[in-house]
Amino acid sequence: MYNAQFKIYEPLEYHYDVCEAILLWEQYRNMTTVLTREYLDVRPDGWLDYAAKRIAQLGADKCYNHSLCEEHLNLILPSKPPFHPRQFKTCAVVGNSGDLLKTEFGQEIDEHDAVFRDNEAPVNKKYAKYVGLKRDFRLVVRGAARNMAAILNGSNDEVLIIKSVTHKDFNAMIKELPNPVYLFQGIVLRRGAKGTGMKSIELALSMCDIVDIYGFTVDPGYTEWTRYFSTPRKGHNPLQGRAYYQLLECLGVIRIHSPMRSERKQDWSDVPSKEDIKNAHSAALRVKKASSGEINDSGPYVSCKVWGTVDPDSSEQISGSPDMSDTRKHSNYSKWEVVPFESLRREAREHYFQLGGVSMYKMDGNKLDDLVCVRHVLPSEKLSR
Repeated sequence: MYNAQFKIYEPLEYHYDVCEAILLWEQYRNMTTVLTREYLDVRPDGWLDYAAKRIAQLGADKCYNHSLCEEHLNLILPSKPPFHPRQFKTCAVVGNSGDLLKTEFGQEIDEHDAVFRDNEAPVNKKYAKYVGLKRDFRLVVRGAARNMAAILNGSNDEVLIIKSVTHKDFNAMIKELPNPVYLFQGIVLRRGAKGTGMKSIELALSMCDIVDIYGFTVDPGYTEWTRYFSTPRKGHNPLQGRAYYQLLECLGVIRIHSPMRSERKQDWSDVPSKEDIKNAHSAALRVKKASSGEINDSGPYVSCKVWGTVDPDSSEQISGSPDMSDTRKHSNYSKWEVVPFESLRREAREHYFQLGGVSMYKMDGNKLDDLVCVRHVLPSEKLSR
């Protein structure tokens, strides 16, 4: 098929490394996808090099002035992960495709434990029967973040997560908002703003057992990028994305909902079970080790490249700044950072203990073997002190 935007012929067949895909996406189920203070403290030169990359127009390529960089980031930098793997059972990731107007998934979307949206997609009564009204998380690119006040209008609880970099102008807006605001962790910054839908899936997988996606262009026959709230325009390469989403469904990573699938009675029996996924992951890991000559088995920590330990006394600090407005100071913006461990979903608590109280972060995009791993004091260890 000829792609007029890129002036190339797109292939009708794509080849992927299935073992690598299984390992990568199962890894996201153990990840933290929000930038935290502990990550910057543990990552080599985290504050000097990496923090500078997350601040637009800093005026320097490194954080030579540590206090200045902290001033830029403190407002949106929790000390530890505000969200946890397995925190929600069912999640809906809602894209912006115009094919949402061909179905009425709104009520079904709202029945999920958490709903993830992206950029400036409107949520209102006009589109309620198509996209629902529930608002929990929203991933935005830098351009959309400039309109965060308008985007978040109508909800004091919707979490805004900025995909790439923060800016001093953003801080001025955040100080007036009641909503939680954070930075996404795990993006390859040089790639710019493409792929927000895929990053929304990564974000959901880091918190949810079951991830259903809506409004992603996956059915055959599309030749242009459509959005449910505006006129069609040129955009992402549709064929490659469609192929990859279908691969993820075959691997049991996501469940796809689209116009062509809306009429069928779906019991998801054709999607791999958790046991199948576990076995496939073990097999893929054995293949990877055999091909690389690895012998040692480090269990869930096999991909940890950098280790650090958190001081329990410093891990209670929440995001914020002294000059926040009264609106933000008296809001519930930090609710996710102060959730008692005991109140987490049972599956989330069990997962935390299975990983030994270790938080895992991507160091650079989708590489498998470059995790930053941070060990916390387990709740049981705190009680014994």
